[in-house]
Amino acid sequence: MESILYTVTVYTENQVGLLNQISIIFGRRRLNIESLSVSASAIEGIHKFIITTNSDRDTIQKVVQQIEKRIDVLRAFFYTEDEIFYQEVALYKVATEKLLDDSGIEELIRRHNARILEVNRTYTVIEKSGHTEETQQLFEELSKFGVMQFVRSGRVAITKSTVEHVSLFLEAQECRRLSTKE
Repeated sequence: MESILYTVTVYTENQVGLLNQISIIFGRRRLNIESLSVSASAIEGIHKFIITTNSDRDTIQKVVQQIEKRIDVLRAFFYTEDEIFYQEVALYKVATEKLLDDSGIEELIRRHNARILEVNRTYTVIEKSGHTEETQQLFEELSKFGVMQFVRSGRVAITKSTVEHVSLFLEAQECRRLSTKE
């Protein structure tokens, strides 16, 4: 089967040790986590894990099913790149002196839609958001100036769907809860 990059979203309560439990599921299937980000979601009290991994469809379906068996997991979904909007953020630290010596640096920053966060006598910090290929391209072009530090965040993503799937799930759970009370 063909291996492609999938984005897995996991909605959870904020519980200690859950990240470890989820990462073990990927490890058991011999899947490398390419990127990972965790944050609060649009729903109060619910956190969202965004994990990318290369896999085939059958394996990723099994991984998501195993993740959903965890007690603190509300729901988990997987998406291909055409089903989501996504971005990453990258930071680059470059020696200020080297940047000042090259007049093309302004054009380079403009061309990549990057921005300067900090300039001091020692270093300049540049920020770029975009897809992995875009942030990597800027890294490669800045490398001629001697990149002192480079970091890229995990993917952040939202679905192209008009409704957040977990919202529908939570609404259904609430309706069930209310109907059993009557």
